[in-house]
Amino acid sequence: MVNLYRKIAIIEGVSYLILLFVAMPLKYLFDIPDAVKYFGWIHGVLFLVFIGILIITAIQYKWSLKRVIVYLIASVLPFIPFILDKNLKKEYANTSGYR
Repeated sequence: MVNLYRKIAIIEGVSYLILLFVAMPLKYLFDIPDAVKYFGWIHGVLFLVFIGILIITAIQYKWSLKRVIVYLIASVLPFIPFILDKNLKKEYANTSGYR
């Protein structure tokens, strides 16, 4: 489950970066609002999936509420999910994501 969480977190993080650094400039610099409309929807759906998988993973691995909150806050900060993924990969390297 932790591997699924990591994959979803990375995909969601990439969608957030696309929204911030591609779609938003297209909207505000080039007057193409559809970019935000479509990437916003994609990111929104991925964010909901991310939250669901985060909750399931947190329950399965008995993560603390503090850890879950840190992961939620990190998900709205550009580039931080990639740092957390690296740490998570290292933490669960010996178990291959299984507990």
